[in-house]
Amino acid sequence: MKHVLIRDLQLIDYKEAWQEQERLFDELSQSKMRGAAVEHNHLLLCEHPHVYTLGQRGAASNLLVSNAVLNAMGADFVKTNRGGDITYHGPGQLVAYPICDLEQLGLGLRAYIEALEQAVIDTLGQHGIAAGRLLGATGVWLDPERPGHERKICAIGVRASRHITMHGLALNVNTDMRYFAHINPCGFACKQVTSMQQELNGQVDMDAVKGDLVRNLCHRLGLAEQIVEAR
Repeated sequence: MKHVLIRDLQLIDYKEAWQEQERLFDELSQSKMRGAAVEHNHLLLCEHPHVYTLGQRGAASNLLVSNAVLNAMGADFVKTNRGGDITYHGPGQLVAYPICDLEQLGLGLRAYIEALEQAVIDTLGQHGIAAGRLLGATGVWLDPERPGHERKICAIGVRASRHITMHGLALNVNTDMRYFAHINPCGFACKQVTSMQQELNGQVDMDAVKGDLVRNLCHRLGLAEQIVEAR
């Protein structure tokens, strides 16, 4: 049976959450190198204070403001080791970091990313929002088949080594969308971003979304048992 240890870190600094991911990533990687079975996978849930993060192959020019402006906004800028380009994290955004052994789950990297996308699509559908994929662009989108109307609601950026994953997805629930005006989200200068709150015209129950997303992630990744820990 494939186990997952779920922890809700709540509002946590991006670098602190990244450090915890690295610790768990190294723990699973070292177990595999010793030939030991991975006892359980991990799923970290959280929100972050205002921060812009840039993936390994991202262009710094997609950050459209200076460090002085960032400081005035109370926002950080962090270069990460995930895939993808630039994105924003902040309060009201649900972030999920699976640290999993893809070999144990029987998934390749592309199938894993598609499973994350599908879990988000399933979750949005449960809340009355029809979503899908946009050809050539990772993540989850609304109206992907209507050119000029596409709106990104969930960014995905992962890292995998020795079949162990880290980083993950960021779903805009009650996110302050004004912060996206300072970047080309995920490197797209001409695409819109949106949130569940914006699409539903009202505050969304974060705990309900979180519960649905956890169940859908476990289903799509084949994680049959959940062990829940507090922070």
